[in-house]
Amino acid sequence: MKKIIIVLGTRPEAIKLAPLVLALKAMPDKVDCKLCVTGQHRQMLDSVLELFGLIPDMDLELMRPNQSLGTLTAGAIEKLDAYFQIEKPDAVVVQGDTTTVFAASLTAFYHKIPIAHVEAGLRTGNMLSPWPEEANRVLTTRLAHWHFCPTKLNRDNLLKEGVLAEQIYITGNTVIDTLFWSLEKLKEEKITIPGLPGESLDFIGDRRLVLITGHRRENFGKGFEDICNAIVELGKRFPDNVFIYPVHLNPNVREPVERIIANEKLENVFLIEPQSYLPFVALMSRSYLILTDSGGVQEEAPSLGKPVLVMRDTTERPEAVIAGTVKLIGAEYDNIVNEATLLLSDENAYRKMSQAMNPYGDGHAVERIVDELLR
Repeated sequence: MKKIIIVLGTRPEAIKLAPLVLALKAMPDKVDCKLCVTGQHRQMLDSVLELFGLIPDMDLELMRPNQSLGTLTAGAIEKLDAYFQIEKPDAVVVQGDTTTVFAASLTAFYHKIPIAHVEAGLRTGNMLSPWPEEANRVLTTRLAHWHFCPTKLNRDNLLKEGVLAEQIYITGNTVIDTLFWSLEKLKEEKITIPGLPGESLDFIGDRRLVLITGHRRENFGKGFEDICNAIVELGKRFPDNVFIYPVHLNPNVREPVERIIANEKLENVFLIEPQSYLPFVALMSRSYLILTDSGGVQEEAPSLGKPVLVMRDTTERPEAVIAGTVKLIGAEYDNIVNEATLLLSDENAYRKMSQAMNPYGDGHAVERIVDELLR
């Protein structure tokens, strides 16, 4: 029997790998699947594990306040080195582009363990944007044996870099598997969202909801100040709309949000705590427009027919940009205000972006990955 260790450390990794973990653990007669979490995120990671009923076989508990990338990477390699030495897996599975992904891939390489990279082949072509994620995924590509790509464009990126065609598999993105699972679950569960009136989305009524997320390191400083000032301006300009911002736990995000947005005390702008995945899907489903610098939201929102304005200068997910449901606007004040105002004021412009399309798969990515890993 083959042993596979799935390593993850952040909320997005857990969201995208949870259905794969569940699928592999559901066939104990074929594979010994172990889940290792680094704890690169802590509270946000744990809420996703709880949602899917996942209990880690190993928790490295690496989270430390304000630790540097170097410290996180070194700690992850040291602990993973000891874990892999004990378990001696036949394969290690990683997902995406986090520090956990790079550290796990490098450690597995040192142990000559084949690496499966889920969500492979995403590129911006700029090693500093997003930072350090672009470098993490490029380096992981050089180490991986299996490359599970969401789209043909991702496959083309890898072929251009010299990856062998027989090691590349187009599977769709596992986040669509998770999204469809969550939408079904929302039909059965009543979701509460602390921080909102009545802890429910019912207070919105027939008003439009603008959902906001932000956490990218390259936006720390002036970028987040511009984002915050733009939200204040939009809140004043569109008083009949509701703006909800689940604020990331990183102090570099929270400080400008508290200083700029919270001090305005706008009645239609709600700053709430980061949400677990199911409430966040409910927020996306109810939204009219999404402002974000996230990667995953760019994949999920098109499946829901929600226009996305991406507050970044580059994206490693150009498929939805090409399709017209996602638009890159950067993190500059004027761009954010002008582009959001256009979609909130011009029905034709909104309609062009809100046409539902899903370039990231059909919700069966996990099946394709499992088939190949077991084969």
